[in-house]
Amino acid sequence: MLWNPRLLFLAQFAICACLLSYGYYLQYVEFLDPCPLCMVQRVCFFLVGAVSLVAAVHGPAIVMRRVYASLAGLAALVGALVAGRQIWLQHTPGAEMLECGAGLGTMLETMPIFDVMSKILKGTGDCATVQWTFMGLSIPEWAIVCFIAMLLVNIVLIARRD
Repeated sequence: MLWNPRLLFLAQFAICACLLSYGYYLQYVEFLDPCPLCMVQRVCFFLVGAVSLVAAVHGPAIVMRRVYASLAGLAALVGALVAGRQIWLQHTPGAEMLECGAGLGTMLETMPIFDVMSKILKGTGDCATVQWTFMGLSIPEWAIVCFIAMLLVNIVLIARRD
């Protein structure tokens, strides 16, 4: 019962929904503005959650289950890499000296998409700032823990033969 693919996809969706809800709480109630790397991580959580919801509703056989798990796992891997980049920025001396850039919306409106992605992945001074911690871990550190857990769940969903 614990390894029921439908329940795993549903749990993954619920976790993503909770994480995104808490992110919006921090943004709109606690007034912590997300940096561009945080926004990319939100998109990755959304993608993992959306694919997982579709998979849970569909209840696919093994081939489509692997497709859904591969898509969700890919989004989790990208999210983990982006979170890892932000963690690196937060723990690198002098990273605070990076110039603070324009918001993600402004960049998308004024720059070509490849320039936006390049600028986002380089990070800004905003990305190096630790605004919130829980149990000694910052937001991207918690995000990478969640992304890695989701990646492992999706690997299990791909590897299972039933």
